[in-house]
Amino acid sequence: MGIIKFILAVLGLILGVYMVLWVLGIISALLWYGVVVGVLAAVGYGGYRLFRSAEDKALGAGPASLEIDDRDYSMSWEEYDRKYLKK
Repeated sequence: MGIIKFILAVLGLILGVYMVLWVLGIISALLWYGVVVGVLAAVGYGGYRLFRSAEDKALGAGPASLEIDDRDYSMSWEEYDRKYLKK
């Protein structure tokens, strides 16, 4: 009976160590994926900022809604149709 308890204790110890290593592997893999996704996000955000600054330099800063002429808001449909759609 003593040998069976010893074998079971050794098996329990081996499986316990195996389970700890398995959990550490999952945690390290998740951290690695987090780092990779973070680096990709940082590169994407940096590229977006560079593109946005180049676009603002080329087109001018500010929203595009400021480019709409204010007098076009007060036009009737007939005036708008005549001015823009019947060219």
